[in-house]
Amino acid sequence: MDTENQIYRDLQKYLDRLPGGYAATESGADIRLLKRFFTPEEARVAIQLSMKPEPLKRIYRRVKKSGMSISIEELQQILDQMLLKATLVPHERGYREKHYSGAGFAMGGIMTLQVDRLTKELMNDHNQYKKDSSAVQTEPKKVSLPLRTIPVEKAIPFPEKYQVSSYDSVRKLVESAPGPIAVANCICRQITELHGGRCTKTDLRETCLILGPDHAKHYVDMGIGRYITKQETFDILDKVQEAGLVLQPENSQRPEAICCCCGDCCVVFKMVKQYPRPADLYISNFYSEVDPKLCTGCEICVERCQPEAMTMVNGVALVNLDRCIGCGNCVAICPVNAVQLKKKEKELVPIKSKEASVMKKLSEKVGKWNMLKIRMKMLLGLKV
Repeated sequence: MDTENQIYRDLQKYLDRLPGGYAATESGADIRLLKRFFTPEEARVAIQLSMKPEPLKRIYRRVKKSGMSISIEELQQILDQMLLKATLVPHERGYREKHYSGAGFAMGGIMTLQVDRLTKELMNDHNQYKKDSSAVQTEPKKVSLPLRTIPVEKAIPFPEKYQVSSYDSVRKLVESAPGPIAVANCICRQITELHGGRCTKTDLRETCLILGPDHAKHYVDMGIGRYITKQETFDILDKVQEAGLVLQPENSQRPEAICCCCGDCCVVFKMVKQYPRPADLYISNFYSEVDPKLCTGCEICVERCQPEAMTMVNGVALVNLDRCIGCGNCVAICPVNAVQLKKKEKELVPIKSKEASVMKKLSEKVGKWNMLKIRMKMLLGLKV
């Protein structure tokens, strides 16, 4: 293997150690993808980044120790270029100076941030990579889902009746956002259109809501998002509810992003729909219930249901609880209020933060003993 390809192979191994993984492929699609995102110099730098956010000077010491002949000013320029390409993660909130950490490749990582930048050539390589690495699983585990489900606002007209927790209320999530909010186009719908398809559920495109302050700034700095007010956010959510899209925040109590998804295009949703019991995969605290005495058999809820949980039996709507994920869209659309959202007896509490969610996923991947060693390295300020 020549020197340049060895650099990218080393980068592939580095990315594969991250929680989301990045498997090697016999076809070479993994290396072709990396070459689309990283120059050889950027690949060398990326290998020296840690999962834990670090300041420029600490990264520079490691880069110099690796043998790269580079000044700290040159490293800063490279890191800034990588920020604009979404191949690393910036951290500013809570720090006196900007910190950086390595970016994973899949969901929530490098590929997710290529909205408005997709090309057919990129997607061809990515599709080949997914095929070769068996990245799409037929029976995903619950812990593998990066998203959860919360009800649309209209489905819970009297929140106090249901004791809705703040992490299950889209209004409370928006109102408590710790900084500026941004919105971006849906990358999943862009992928569908790039392949010659179209979304049959909605014409909305700006439906990805970014709530985390660092995350929102990153989107705006890259030119793939724009800042919006909280009122504009609620206006978008009204349109999303009208279109029957499913609210899917990140799987934590304080999500940095909320996706507004359809069954046509959403990568996660399409995967989950293939599973016989989607309800088993999601952290969701609600389910729908139909009052047969009120149902008129209009079938609007059947047409609206994204996970295909609603069917008609003897002219009356029936909910398949194995498939119902508690999104509330059938409740919001029912013209005679025959469908109600019910809260599950046992409340499922999401992980506290995105960072904790990432650490949990990493622990599941490497095991408790290796996770203990990783946490020790973090405490000592070492690369992980």
